Amino acid sequence: MELIRINCHKDILINDIGIERYNHSLRVMKVASELANRHDVNVEKAKIAAYYHDCAKFKSKTILLKRAESFDIIKNSIMEKNTELIHAPLSAEIAKKDYGIKDKEILEAIKNHTTGGRYMSKLDKIIYLADYIEPERNFPGVEIARKLAYEDLDKGMLFALDNTIKYLIDKKQLISTETVEIRNELLENLD
Repeated sequence: MELIRINCHKDILINDIGIERYNHSLRVMKVASELANRHDVNVEKAKIAAYYHDCAKFKSKTILLKRAESFDIIKNSIMEKNTELIHAPLSAEIAKKDYGIKDKEILEAIKNHTTGGRYMSKLDKIIYLADYIEPERNFPGVEIARKLAYEDLDKGMLFALDNTIKYLIDKKQLISTETVEIRNELLENLD
């Protein structure tokens, strides 16, 4: 799939997710491209995954839940209680079905961009981090996360995951088991 083909989906995406979310996806695409270039990952795949990473972040929660149900996405009580987690696996399904993305690496990166997951590839980590550090993100620690993402994907991921887990704990929110699993895996593999 070439980026020229991506442009033909612009109007559909804007209609589904809104102009602000679409512009966010463009910023994520730019960061993902830079990170992929820096970490020797296929830049084209990174751009495509970033462009479609939020394609299920529908303006309507009703549509989100209906589409999730049609793909049998809600697999556990954590997703039932935190519907923000639904859009990542749903985006992977919609990218495949509605936008014709067939590349398994791209689809997996889209699926993992919110919670992470065990055995994340470099592309998975790039999309997760590009979404986390895109230029309009502004939260305590974002500059450290940006620096680490360009230096070492695993250290960037560990920092982002730790920061996210602390935030979720402070807000008394549920934490996805996938997030805990990838954090533990990264810790086990650190030198």
